[in-house]
Amino acid sequence: MTIQQFLEMTTFIFNLVGLVVCIGGLTLADRSRHRRLGYLLAGLGFLIAATPLLYQFFVLLTL
Repeated sequence: MTIQQFLEMTTFIFNLVGLVVCIGGLTLADRSRHRRLGYLLAGLGFLIAATPLLYQFFVLLTL
Protein backbone atom coordinates (compact mmCIF):
# COMPACT_ATOMS: atom_id res chain seq x y z
CA MET A 1 0.00 0.00 0.00
CA THR A 2 1.44 3.34 -1.00
CA ILE A 3 1.18 6.57 0.97
CA GLN A 4 -1.27 7.91 -1.61
CA GLN A 5 -3.62 4.95 -1.16
CA PHE A 6 -3.40 5.22 2.62
CA LEU A 7 -4.26 8.94 2.54
CA GLU A 8 -7.17 8.31 0.17
CA MET A 9 -8.59 5.72 2.57
CA THR A 10 -8.16 7.88 5.66
CA THR A 11 -9.16 11.28 4.26
CA PHE A 12 -12.43 11.30 6.21
CA ILE A 13 -10.62 10.49 9.47
CA PHE A 14 -8.02 13.22 8.86
CA ASN A 15 -10.79 15.73 8.17
CA LEU A 16 -12.78 14.71 11.24
CA VAL A 17 -9.82 14.80 13.63
CA GLY A 18 -8.59 18.08 12.14
CA LEU A 19 -12.02 19.64 12.54
CA VAL A 20 -12.26 18.59 16.19
CA VAL A 21 -8.75 19.91 16.95
CA CYS A 22 -9.49 23.17 15.12
CA ILE A 23 -12.78 23.74 16.96
CA GLY A 24 -11.11 22.92 20.26
CA GLY A 25 -8.34 25.39 19.50
CA LEU A 26 -10.77 28.14 18.57
CA THR A 27 -12.76 27.48 21.73
CA LEU A 28 -9.58 27.73 23.75
CA ALA A 29 -8.61 30.93 21.91
CA ASP A 30 -11.87 32.49 23.03
CA ARG A 31 -10.38 32.73 26.52
CA SER A 32 -7.88 35.57 26.61
CA ARG A 33 -5.50 33.67 28.89
CA HIS A 34 -4.90 30.83 26.41
CA ARG A 35 -5.23 32.74 23.16
CA ARG A 36 -1.89 31.81 21.55
CA LEU A 37 -2.22 28.13 22.41
CA GLY A 38 -5.74 28.14 20.96
CA TYR A 39 -4.63 29.71 17.69
CA LEU A 40 -1.74 27.24 17.50
CA LEU A 41 -4.11 24.32 17.97
CA ALA A 42 -6.51 25.75 15.39
CA GLY A 43 -3.69 25.99 12.85
CA LEU A 44 -2.56 22.47 13.69
CA GLY A 45 -6.13 21.21 13.20
CA PHE A 46 -6.26 22.86 9.80
CA LEU A 47 -2.99 21.20 8.80
CA ILE A 48 -4.26 17.81 9.97
CA ALA A 49 -7.44 18.22 7.96
CA ALA A 50 -5.56 19.42 4.88
CA THR A 51 -2.83 16.74 4.96
CA PRO A 52 -4.24 14.49 2.19
CA LEU A 53 -4.84 17.41 -0.13
CA LEU A 54 -1.46 19.01 0.60
CA TYR A 55 0.30 15.70 -0.06
CA GLN A 56 -1.40 15.40 -3.46
CA PHE A 57 -0.47 19.00 -4.24
CA PHE A 58 3.21 18.55 -3.38
CA VAL A 59 3.42 15.28 -5.31
CA LEU A 60 1.96 17.05 -8.33
CA LEU A 61 4.56 19.81 -8.03
CA THR A 62 7.43 17.31 -8.13
CA LEU A 63 6.25 15.68 -11.37
